[in-house]
Formats: sequence, structure tokens, C-alpha cells
Amino acid sequence: MIADETTPAEESPDASRLIELVGPTGLRAELTNHGARLTRLLVPDAGGRTLDVVLGFDTLAEYETNHGLYFGATVGRVANRIAGAGFSIDGVQYTLAANDGANHLHGGASRSFDRVVWNVRRGNPNAASVEFRYSSLHLEEGFPGNVEVTVTYRLTGESGLRIDYEATTDRRTPVNLTHHTYWNLGGGNGERVDDHRLTVFADRFTPTNQDLIPLGPLSPVDRTALDFKNPTAIGPRIAELADSPSIGLDHNLVLSEWDSTLRWAGRLEHPRNGLVMDLHTTEPGVQVYSAGSMPRTVGKDGVVYPPFGGICLEAQHFPDSLHHPEYPSILLGPGETY
Repeated sequence: MIADETTPAEESPDASRLIELVGPTGLRAELTNHGARLTRLLVPDAGGRTLDVVLGFDTLAEYETNHGLYFGATVGRVANRIAGAGFSIDGVQYTLAANDGANHLHGGASRSFDRVVWNVRRGNPNAASVEFRYSSLHLEEGFPGNVEVTVTYRLTGESGLRIDYEATTDRRTPVNLTHHTYWNLGGGNGERVDDHRLTVFADRFTPTNQDLIPLGPLSPVDRTALDFKNPTAIGPRIAELADSPSIGLDHNLVLSEWDSTLRWAGRLEHPRNGLVMDLHTTEPGVQVYSAGSMPRTVGKDGVVYPPFGGICLEAQHFPDSLHHPEYPSILLGPGETY
């Protein structure tokens, strides 16, 4: 079922709402249309306790004050980095906000998708779903085209959280959306994720420069700290990358045998409480971010989240794809659907 404070099927975009979904297996999610964002996901562990496995805040004001963390948000129009904060399409140059040094990150500075208030369309009351809609105008944050975006969250009968994205445009423009929850299967109790085990079915990654901009050619993960083809504790890999520009894990892993269909891409496991989360995606890559650059942050219920207190598994197209024609394209044209 879905429950919130209002009854209209379509709500005005000028007010932030808190929405609760209750799935058929007892999974519960709380979301807000401020950033089409997941704020809580409550799941039972093997001992019967109910744990909130996503980092976040108690108030919308805290989400806005700490918007650079992107807790639980829908990220766009273009997730990840764009080198030089600009690009050209059909001979026309577009300039974006340089909000990550000289580069562009996660859709911009003031009207990125994580910062806007989306329309809400309630789903089927028996389907445990909610739909968020947003109209991104031509040249908003510097991107061309009027883009209509829909993000649908649904709790499934397999104790799953499913997120579907759809976008259309009236002129050629880049679109690369992702979800930016920081997961901690221990319950977001202020502990680091070092003991979590991660599996990602990726045999290559995109090497980057000091600014985390891809250099171009893909490299094998074999014999590197990015080899997660088998279940691997995160902590030792964070330590191995501690002095790198990424400050731990902040890398795009290239999924094996990608074909645009929904495929099992990886698994996150908590060794003590029995919680397991599987990731399925249609996207070619997963940006694995272990929150090394996250400062100590006071989150829900006053819990202090330390650096490495959560891990993001951002299924998406590759960073800086606009400058690498050898990567899968993120360009969307009129008459096409993302």
C-alpha cells in the first residue's frame, strides 16, 4: 500500500511530501519528492530486528544544507563527472556549472534533479508504488532540450525495491540518471562498512586522472583493489586505496557482458546480521563509492556517520561519456525514450 498526508492523484510540485510504501513482504520505504529521494528502507534481519539500511536525515532542511552528499537522491540530468564542465552536440557548445573543481558533477549546482521538488502521482494503492515526475526546461543547468522525466519506486513481492526511470526530450541532449543511496546493512548506526562483503560482476574499470576523469581505455580489474568478482571485504580495499585521489573506492566498474537487459550486477552482504542486498540493473557500469570524502555528518536520530560509513552502488553509464565516443552513448534524441 501507499500512505501519505494527501489524497489527490497528482500533487502540486511546490510542496515537499513524505510518502510511505509498505510492500507485500513487510518491507517499508519512506520517500520524498524533494529530489525523488529514498529517505528510509526498513528491513528485517535474521534476528528479527527491523533495520533502516540507508543513511539520511530527519528533516528536509538538513537534506538541502547537505545537498552535496546526495543522500538517497535521484541524480541527473547527467550523473557523475563531465570534464571541463562543458560539451558540444551537433557543433553547438554548452557550458555547465563547474561544481567539482574544473568539472561538472551530478547535474549541476542549483537545479540538479536532487534539489528540485517533483510532482507526485500515487501508484495503485495495492501495488506499493509511487511515481515522481519532473519537467526539466531547455538550458536548465546548461543542458539543451526540454526533458520530461519519470521515476517510479515500487516494493516487490521478492522483498525488492525497484526503481524505473523514463525520459523523453524535444532535442538531442545527454541523459544519465542514477540513484545515490548510501547503504549500510548494519542499520546506519555510525559504524563503517569495512566488514561488508561486496561482489560486482565486472571484469574491467575506467582508469581516471587526479580529478577522477576517465583517461579513456578500459583496464582489467584483475590483481587490483577493484576486483570484486568474488565476495570481498570492503575494508582492506579501502585501505589499499587510502592515498589515492578517490580516497578509497570511487570507481566506475564496467559490468561484464552488458546488453541493456535487466541483469544481476552484484551483491552486498553484512557478515553478522545476515542481510543481503542484490543489485540488478540495465546499465553498463556501477560507480562504487565508499564515502571516503564524506565528512563526519550528524544523520537520523543524531547518529554521527563517519567517513566510510556507507557505500553507494550507482548503476549508470560511464563518467564523462560525452567526451569518449568509444563508451556507450548517453545522448537521447526526439522520438526516443530513455
